[in-house]
Amino acid sequence: QVQFVESGGELVQPGRSLRLSCAVSGDIFSLYNMAWHRQAPGKQRELVAEIAVRGSTNYADSAIGRFIISRDNAKNTVYLQMNSLKPDDTAVYVCSAHVRRTRGGNIETFWGQGTQVTVSS
Repeated sequence: QVQFVESGGELVQPGRSLRLSCAVSGDIFSLYNMAWHRQAPGKQRELVAEIAVRGSTNYADSAIGRFIISRDNAKNTVYLQMNSLKPDDTAVYVCSAHVRRTRGGNIETFWGQGTQVTVSS
């Protein structure tokens, strides 16, 4: 099994910042790309940002210039620093990880449970 511990979501005012964390543990032989996604009520889940093992990143247009994704490979943890938050950023933020659980095994995608971010005055 692969377990996720996500944290950092809360109610904040527009313009403020939040930092989300996602720690992955369990049956991990190798950990590859990690990412943050979000799903707002009535909308499809969308990729916010992703980061490769060596640190290369990819961002959704809505995140460019405001969000920063980073990771600590020693801790199997990915972070999302969110600045200048807007009401449109309100969503459940979900972490994902590409994991190889055994030597020679397939790379599988696992998902966390999500953490709620609400941006409102």
